[in-house]
Amino acid sequence: MNYLGVGISPGNVPVYHGTNPMVIERRVRIAELLLRCLICVLSVLTAILVGTDSQVKEIFSIQKKARFTDMKALVFLVVANGVAAAYSLVQVVRCVVSMVKGSVLVNKPLAWTIFSGDQAMAYLNVAAVGAAAQSAVFAKLGQTELQWMKICNMYGKFCNQVGEGISMAVLASVCMVLLSGISAFTLFRLCGVKKAKGNSGW
Repeated sequence: MNYLGVGISPGNVPVYHGTNPMVIERRVRIAELLLRCLICVLSVLTAILVGTDSQVKEIFSIQKKARFTDMKALVFLVVANGVAAAYSLVQVVRCVVSMVKGSVLVNKPLAWTIFSGDQAMAYLNVAAVGAAAQSAVFAKLGQTELQWMKICNMYGKFCNQVGEGISMAVLASVCMVLLSGISAFTLFRLCGVKKAKGNSGW
């Protein structure tokens, strides 16, 4: 029996049932949807800022054009964020459809797939941000031991726009890490529910 949220355990000890699971489910869904939308927007901004960045500089009457393709780390950053944007868009559609239908995720293989995808996107983008940030530091400060010049002294506009793109990528990566935590919570909560149902069968 259950009166006002108080249940009776097999030992006749009153047990209080806390927050409604449906309320938690709805909050988790909203948080997931907002994070996925934010990741999609930030990833697109990163790809646009870095992918469209270029600057022409005349050196000794010779024109030199700096592009993001000149640095492999920036190419990696653009590709990684493009993949993340596409993946996030697909997941946003899934979340919206799920919320409209009011269905609850009960498919464990699908939960594992989403968890694995979120983890892969997080690792991929953190690696891309790390590589791009390292290249940006070399471009900004140079490396006298290796006779690498301070490229940003010549291509200031190019470096500034790359810096803005990396900043967007850092924010996107933080959101991806948070989202990985949510997908892990959803998966393990689902496994806990399945296990509880199995144990209650006796």
